[in-house]
Amino acid sequence: MTPVILLTGFLGSGKTTLLQRLLQDPSMAGAAVLINEFGEVGLDHHLLDRIDDNVVLLKSGCICCTVRGEVADALSNLDSLRARSEIAFDRVVIETTGLADPYPVLQTLTAHPVLRSHFTNGGVLTTVDAVNARLQVEHRAEAVRQIAAADRIVLTKTDLTEPGEDQALRDRLTRINPAARIMTTEEPVETILGGFGPAAFAAALVSHETHQCGPACDHEGHHHHHHNAHSDHNAAHHDEALGVTSFSLVIEGEIDWTMFGTWLTLLLHKHGDRIFRVKGILALEGEDRPIAVHGVQHLVHAPTHMTHWPDGPRQSRIVFILEGLSPEQIRRSFAAFTGLSGVRAAA
Repeated sequence: MTPVILLTGFLGSGKTTLLQRLLQDPSMAGAAVLINEFGEVGLDHHLLDRIDDNVVLLKSGCICCTVRGEVADALSNLDSLRARSEIAFDRVVIETTGLADPYPVLQTLTAHPVLRSHFTNGGVLTTVDAVNARLQVEHRAEAVRQIAAADRIVLTKTDLTEPGEDQALRDRLTRINPAARIMTTEEPVETILGGFGPAAFAAALVSHETHQCGPACDHEGHHHHHHNAHSDHNAAHHDEALGVTSFSLVIEGEIDWTMFGTWLTLLLHKHGDRIFRVKGILALEGEDRPIAVHGVQHLVHAPTHMTHWPDGPRQSRIVFILEGLSPEQIRRSFAAFTGLSGVRAAA
C-alpha cells in the first residue's frame, strides 16, 4: 500500500517553507502532494503540466493536488488517475491547514472503506516555530494535538532564538511527546522524510529511555516476576500548564495478543477523546519478532511485524500521551483487565 505522510503544524510554523524545499528535492520525484491551494506554496515556476483542475505535474516529477473538498476525495481522485495510468506515485504527503486537528485525517486513512485498501499511515511530520512555540502550546489546543500526533518534529526559526532556548523547547516537546524524533530544518530531506515506521519508533523510544535514564539506570523495585507491568518512572512526564501527560507502560514477559488487543480497543473506546496517542512494541506469545502497535484516539491501526528487536531487553513497551487522564488510571485498567499484579505507581 502507498504510505501517506501528514505534514502539519500551527499557523506560521513554517510548513509551507518546508514543503517548498521538499518539492525541489530529487527524492520527491515519486511523490504526490496534497496542498490547500497551489498559489500558497509558489509553484508557478515549477509547473510542468496540468492534468486536471486539481492536479499538476511539477518539473521535479512530483504530483501536486489541491484539496478543495475532503481529503478522502482528493486521495480517491489521485488513486483513480493512477489506476488509469495517467499518473504514477509511490507515496503521498498531505499538508494540513495551520489550525487543523490531524486526527480526522488519520481516521480517514483507517476507516474509509476504499482508501484503507490502497493507502496506509506513513507518519506525521509536525513543524514547530521555535520562537513562538511556548505561547502556542500554552494557549492553543491545536498546537498541542499536532505535537502529540507527531512521529517527527521539525523545529523552524531556530536561528532567531536565544542561546539555551532551543534545549528548553526540546525538553518541553519531549514531555508532550516522548516518542517523537526532534530535528531542525537543516537536516537533509531524506532524514526528514525517510525512515518512518515501527523500526524508527522503536529506535526513538529506546533512545529516549536511554537519554532519560542512562545505561546504568537502576530499575530495582520496578521489575517484577513474569507477566508483571510497571510504569517507567524516568519516562513519565506531566506538563502542568497543558494538562498533558506522557508515560511508558512496560510489561514483563510475553503477552497474549487477543487479551491485549481487546483491552486496548475497550480503553480507546471509553477514553479515546483524552488519549492523544498510543505507540509501542509488543512481545507476544508465539512470536519471535516484536509487533508494533499504534492507536490514535478511538482508532487502533493494524499491528505491524518488525524485522528485529531493538537493543535492550525483549519486553513490551507502550507510550501513552494523555490529556486529563493519569497514568495510574491506565495501569489500574490494565491490571484489572488482565489480572496482573505488581503494577506500581511511578516513583
